[in-house]
Amino acid sequence: MISDGLKNPILKNDIYSEEIKVSYLKKIDTIFNKGINFYLDPKNLTHSLEDSVFFRKQSFNSYLNIGSKKIVTHFEEIKHSLSAISKLSGFTTKRKLPVFKLSDDPKVSANNAKSILRPPFKKEPKEFLTSLITVFAEYNVYVFEFVETWNKKEKANIDGFFLSPNTIVIKRNASSYRREIFTLIHELGHFFLEDEEIDEIDEKSITQSDTTPIERWCNDFAFYFLVGKYSSAINSISTVSSANDYQNDLIDEISTNTHLSKIALFTRLLIDRKISFSDYQIIKEDLDQRYIDWQKELQRKKDFDKAQGVKNEGRPPKPIKSPLFIKAIQSGYHEGVLNEYDVCKQLNIRPEKIDKYIL
Repeated sequence: MISDGLKNPILKNDIYSEEIKVSYLKKIDTIFNKGINFYLDPKNLTHSLEDSVFFRKQSFNSYLNIGSKKIVTHFEEIKHSLSAISKLSGFTTKRKLPVFKLSDDPKVSANNAKSILRPPFKKEPKEFLTSLITVFAEYNVYVFEFVETWNKKEKANIDGFFLSPNTIVIKRNASSYRREIFTLIHELGHFFLEDEEIDEIDEKSITQSDTTPIERWCNDFAFYFLVGKYSSAINSISTVSSANDYQNDLIDEISTNTHLSKIALFTRLLIDRKISFSDYQIIKEDLDQRYIDWQKELQRKKDFDKAQGVKNEGRPPKPIKSPLFIKAIQSGYHEGVLNEYDVCKQLNIRPEKIDKYIL
């Protein structure tokens, strides 16, 4: 990776030798972002199970590229930092919610969780997502968004993950907040099962035979948590085909009022054998083509603006902040564990904004 674009590649012996050039170290650090002092530290690296999920688990449901591993490691470090702050300041995040088993019915489990955790429905997906994160905070579940800039070279190939005991991380998906909502509730399923996992979630994959029992359980849990009262409407559908226009009006209504994507709803109908696989493929291909057309139109507008000298790439959007995270930082500040600089760094805010968070 560090030889990419070089006429003379850097060799293994250039790195694994008695001495290493600072320029090579700097190239290595563009991948790991640990700071040069990290590589100069004479102490051996620790391999504690508490340090990283990569020591606690040997395999995951998704192939993780370097971008994904960096994201997971970053939030593992945040989790450890919050744990230390909480212990020193007396801020508790003891579990308030029950634990479910894989043998439990995901529909029943989702209904039980929904009765506690589901906020009033909001038609704007981002507002509903924010409401979910706020309610989860009341029950001591941290939720973090990570936002990747448009020009990031190595983008993470994951949608979300759960770190024990109470940390959920989801990828900002501005083009489909519905997918982000589904990812959040899927990872909530992992929280209830106390099963650490890193996922690349595809709402269409829940019919594949290679999906693990835990992943199927979490997908079912997410579906029933979100579908709510419209579960009876789904059950009332006897068949879906071109003869009844694939029940598009009803599917649109359910999608609008649950934030479940249309493909997730059609996939559920396929699981329930209410639509043939060939008809399902027709719908899937149509939805995929619409998404491709939308992406092309978006790129066309960007190219046009670029040709006109218009710059559209501004600051990256700010992630939604969990109220639980803010409370933990506030507690650390008021108990003298954190100073104002630490607060600004943890919350990623400018110093002039600090009064909004600590008063």
